[in-house]
Amino acid sequence: MFSFAKLYNNIMAVAIKLPRMSDTMEEGTIVSWFVKVGDTVKSSEMIADVETDKATMELENFEKGEVLHLNVEEGETVPVETVIAIIGKKGEDFQHLLSSDSSAETIQNDPVVLQDNKKESLSSSPEEVTSPIVSNDGRVFASPLAKKMAQDKGINLSQVHGSGDNGRIIKKDIENFQAPAVVNTTESIGVESYDDVPITQMRKTIAKRLAESKFTAPHFYLTKEIKMNAVIEARKRMNEYGDTKISVNDLVIKAAAVALKKHPNVNSAWLGDKIRRNHHVHIGVAVAVEDGLLVPVVRFADSKPLSQIGTEVRAYAEKAKNKELQPKDWEGNTFTISNLGMFGIDEFTAIVNPPDACILAIGSSKETVIVENGEMKPGHVMKVTLSCDHRVVDGVTGAKFLQTFQELLEEPVRLLV
Repeated sequence: MFSFAKLYNNIMAVAIKLPRMSDTMEEGTIVSWFVKVGDTVKSSEMIADVETDKATMELENFEKGEVLHLNVEEGETVPVETVIAIIGKKGEDFQHLLSSDSSAETIQNDPVVLQDNKKESLSSSPEEVTSPIVSNDGRVFASPLAKKMAQDKGINLSQVHGSGDNGRIIKKDIENFQAPAVVNTTESIGVESYDDVPITQMRKTIAKRLAESKFTAPHFYLTKEIKMNAVIEARKRMNEYGDTKISVNDLVIKAAAVALKKHPNVNSAWLGDKIRRNHHVHIGVAVAVEDGLLVPVVRFADSKPLSQIGTEVRAYAEKAKNKELQPKDWEGNTFTISNLGMFGIDEFTAIVNPPDACILAIGSSKETVIVENGEMKPGHVMKVTLSCDHRVVDGVTGAKFLQTFQELLEEPVRLLV
């Protein structure tokens, strides 16, 4: 819940501007107004829903008076600091407040018109084709030998250019004849169609931040296979005794948090002119929603029991689905985990979530044949990939973190110590 910025001009009427509701917000969309022109509003009254790059949030008003003007329509997207409403006394002049709002201008994209260039027929030849000489009764002039050769080869004499006297077709014309390319004029049956889907604030921010990360931070990737038999058995035993069901993802988060405490260089951030080594562990957990991806944060994950981690992650997923996440829910991560294993993805690479130095991509746990002590037996293996910002983390540093992460999952009792 956010309050509006207020602009006073030594008058009764007040111009209400769209505030910056998250650290990455550059513009917002008015989803719906709770008020209309002529309504009387009071302080602490919610007057609109605004879609930001993170969530849809209610806006709180701290002015009292009458709604004189709504400057932004429902569904309209405007930059931060745009005047969106005017509140004041009934009948009061407010036009000067709107005319001074330079941020209310919009940029229109000029349509680009593409002109088709003339194209040559596919069946045309770079050289002009001369038609054969035809008599008044429709016969083509050709020597008897040329006619016989054409009949044997299945050549239509009307397509042959004669090089003999007066355009007469002769032997060499048949020998050198090449049939024109056949153009298939059969048209495909169907209708071309598409939908142009407007880009949401969330998708715009995802595109901007990940493009900056991918093309600014030098990424490298480290992949490791982890035996999951012990995790599967430990989870089964835990769920037999505990009231809160533990998931494999909860164990992954806990293992990553404990490993980060032992490898603080991975638990770092690139800040441009310095590298920040974080002593606390706040794990961002990527959650898919309809419009894109949100990353709520499990704070101090290394010190929390598995049951609490699981409860928080499920609560965040529900809030994200309902667009109820608040800035405090998604800010402050020091490391990120993206798990696509539940969707059957064997392995993948993720883009670093800035300013974090690393992100861990989790694949599915698959049953396979593993070798232990020289013997082959069935088992489960999970592939994980650590994406690293090479400005902060080197290969050996990342490899040591993954080794500790592997050891914790392959012997999960260590997570309880």
